[in-house]
Amino acid sequence: MSVSDRYDCDVLVIGGGIVGLSTAYAITRAAPGTRVTVLEKEHAPARHQTGRNSGVIHSGIYYRPGSLKARFAVEGAAEMVKFCAEYGIPHEVTGKLIVATGREELPRLHALVQRGRENGIPVRELGPAQISEYEPRVRGLAAIHVGSTGIVDYGAVAARLADASGARILYGSAVTTIDRRPWGVAVRTAAGRVVRGRVLVNCAGLHCDRVARLAGDDPEMRIVPFRGEYYELADPSLVRGLVYPVPDPAFPFLGVHLTRGIDGGVHVGPNAVPALAREGYGWSVVRPRELAGTLAWPGSWAIARAHWRYGAGELHRSLSKRAFTEAVRRMLPLVEERDLRRAAPGVRAQAVLRDGTLVDDFLIRESVRTVHVLNAPSPAATASLPIGREVAGRALALL
Repeated sequence: MSVSDRYDCDVLVIGGGIVGLSTAYAITRAAPGTRVTVLEKEHAPARHQTGRNSGVIHSGIYYRPGSLKARFAVEGAAEMVKFCAEYGIPHEVTGKLIVATGREELPRLHALVQRGRENGIPVRELGPAQISEYEPRVRGLAAIHVGSTGIVDYGAVAARLADASGARILYGSAVTTIDRRPWGVAVRTAAGRVVRGRVLVNCAGLHCDRVARLAGDDPEMRIVPFRGEYYELADPSLVRGLVYPVPDPAFPFLGVHLTRGIDGGVHVGPNAVPALAREGYGWSVVRPRELAGTLAWPGSWAIARAHWRYGAGELHRSLSKRAFTEAVRRMLPLVEERDLRRAAPGVRAQAVLRDGTLVDDFLIRESVRTVHVLNAPSPAATASLPIGREVAGRALALL
């Protein structure tokens, strides 16, 4: 038996979201002939975080200069536009406004201008009259226009990556057991299928910490799921493009914003509330074992103690459409409750350390014959091509 016959593949990727598929794509581009298998528990790609977001190609303006998020977002935005053009995926570079509606937000807005320039991003400062030139119905004290922001359907991007990678993708393959040995890795699925690889890459998103533990590694973090709830504007003509509030730097969430999608509709949101399951897309979705795991993690309680006021506001907006509408009216005063219709929610896989730190950057760790992607926050979809290269390079080095 030859060495290659001992394995079903060279690199075994767990997770068929955009990061896992970008990794497979990057491996086959960097090392033609490398056999890649992707295990995805759903029956199609991009069923969770990748396919349930605002569809924004982020510029990278929010992120600390020198961080992986800043570097990957700036590189990734340009590459995403190029990839979409090459493969005929509908997309548009729209630009966006970040609008200050209170005087206390002005210093943070000016700090964003400086950060954007440090990251090499085109930024234009606007006064109230100039805001109206871009968005006639939006009101604010000041704003910045970020020219490199765009929109795309990331589900379509993921599907194209799956086709273009040349990887073998096994859908309906939930991982239940990982047996890691000096010679490689064997993974068993819920259906009883065993797949053997020389190197394992964990891109399991909402379940990445669980997969790490199955592999015998302590990830030293837990995924705490936060649900983002969206509405859509009944009259999309109220907004021309993308309009964001000034974010609070203490949180990895951007606040309720308005996003014109590639289909012409305008999404409003999301807020951020604790989900009662890893895939808890509504208050009625409760998985006791997953919820118990979240509550048992000390970091969850540390978050609650430190940020209960912020969390209470998010919960109020979740349970009260009027409160949600008031948050939108700060930027778009014409909006009434009747103008908002419920849209599909999403869940963010937020990595939390034991002390309650919300991991703000990408978190990639290596172990024996294994690469774990343990935090892929926004802008992971935007930055998926450079992230895929980074993870692919680490995986190939382990072969």
